[in-house]
Amino acid sequence: MADRAISVVPSVVRDPIWARLRDDATRMAAGEPVLASFVHATILGHDRMERALSYHLAHKLANDDVGALQVHQVFDEAFEDDEMLGEHVRRDLSAIYDRDPAVRTLVEPFLFFKGFHSLQAYRVTHWLWGKDRTALAFHFQSRISEVFGVDIHPAARIGCGVMIDHGTGVVIGETAVVEDDVSLLQGVTLGGTGKESGDRHPKIRRGVMIGAGAKVLGNTEIGEYSRIGAGSVVLKPVPPRSTAVGVPARVVGHSGCERPAMEMNQLIDEVPGEYQI
Repeated sequence: MADRAISVVPSVVRDPIWARLRDDATRMAAGEPVLASFVHATILGHDRMERALSYHLAHKLANDDVGALQVHQVFDEAFEDDEMLGEHVRRDLSAIYDRDPAVRTLVEPFLFFKGFHSLQAYRVTHWLWGKDRTALAFHFQSRISEVFGVDIHPAARIGCGVMIDHGTGVVIGETAVVEDDVSLLQGVTLGGTGKESGDRHPKIRRGVMIGAGAKVLGNTEIGEYSRIGAGSVVLKPVPPRSTAVGVPARVVGHSGCERPAMEMNQLIDEVPGEYQI
């Protein structure tokens, strides 16, 4: 799917992702009149992707306690304060387009994919956490869980170019680390193993793919460009460029390709005896 890739450059110089998104939105509004007003209000009525996203997420996360205008203001404040948040949005959106064969345009994940929405909303909670605004960060964490079915602790550290596919049931704990270019499918848990305190959650290195329903528990490391098979329970470290499957998981061979998170190949051929964990 390399021919679908979109280059990402700093938005202050050029913003091809925003331009492409607006083109896709224009076609959607013209082709589906029922959605035209929604598309105009959410995308075409804004001059920057960050403002469009703030508006969109605000209307999804608002409730009687914190209204849409207040949510919108907080999200705008975050994007204005940290310009890298906007670059992460673009990398994440491009990652979905590059990796998900069901995606035909950028406007589809931007408007409709809760994995994308939950990740971008988490980025604002992480910004709030860094500003010591923990109460509001927890409020939004709770709303993200209620609305999108994804529970990410605001203190977790997540890189860019990350795809949370489908999103439902994903849980990421407080001290978890997810590096750049990772793909997580539905039902993935990056959790602890009990009531221990301190650094107690997994470290997922660059380029890893974790299959649906997999659980990675404890302060353990999944090496870069590795694969975790669907439904596996990982309790021990996984070496770089490996494939681990099973309950408990064991390493059954190499990762099958150079970039598992990009290829999204979940058909695992076991290579007996090649590795053990």
